[in-house]
Amino acid sequence: MPARPSLLYVTDLAYPARGRRYCDEDILLSSRLRADFDIALCHPLDATALMDRFDAVVVRNSGPVLHYRDAYDAFRARALEQRTLVYNPLTGRADMAGKQYLLDLTGAGYPVIPTVDRPEDLGRLPGSGPYAVKPKAGADSLGLAFVSREELDGLAFDGILVQPRVDFRYEVSFYYVDDAFQYALHAPDPARRWVLEPYAPTEADLAFARRFVEWNGLAHGIQRVDACRTREGDLLLVELEDLNPYLSLDLVDDRTRDAFVAAMTASLHRFLAAGRQRRS
Repeated sequence: MPARPSLLYVTDLAYPARGRRYCDEDILLSSRLRADFDIALCHPLDATALMDRFDAVVVRNSGPVLHYRDAYDAFRARALEQRTLVYNPLTGRADMAGKQYLLDLTGAGYPVIPTVDRPEDLGRLPGSGPYAVKPKAGADSLGLAFVSREELDGLAFDGILVQPRVDFRYEVSFYYVDDAFQYALHAPDPARRWVLEPYAPTEADLAFARRFVEWNGLAHGIQRVDACRTREGDLLLVELEDLNPYLSLDLVDDRTRDAFVAAMTASLHRFLAAGRQRRS
């Protein structure tokens, strides 16, 4: 009997996420994936030491990289040097690589919350505040602050991004495996980001989200497209999560959850097969 593929599943089961339980989601996913793969769970700080023993590394709810920057950089460097299969692949252009993509997408005219990182570009933003200021290397709202125009003029632009604070109706997230849409959830109350409900996207909504998935160019992996609905009815990108997006699988029905697990399982098999071909 041929050996089953082995996966090192990277997660921080104890991370205290606001409004979410990382541990529940990863216990569910890893237990379901065990039908097709041999799986071991590990903390992100242990991934570099263990990854050579497995066919691939699956990075899931591992928490903000800011909390273990040096260890994550070492993991990336070792994985790239050893050509380790990492899912999501380390070629992501969005949150995986920091917040530069928000500047790139702004400059390219994509429907994204306008973002600048230089005082001379402030004229590209609406003339009145408040403004959101966040670190380029931030995640999970760490370091986020809201300032007035007067306060903005006195800021040192060193590793920060500035955006207008958008008065939006609600936030909505679109979840993808590879390039295939799986489901959408939205937060009807702007003040309660993680109180989510199922959302039925329109064709226009899906066309909006697909633009960013296509821009990112990941052939394999899980992505979450976070957007806000403005008072005028438009969607604007908030974040494109391509490193370790939380999936809120506890908030979808059984059929949707089963379909997601099946899609992820098939994606992992394709990913491993492509990796074997590249190595042969």
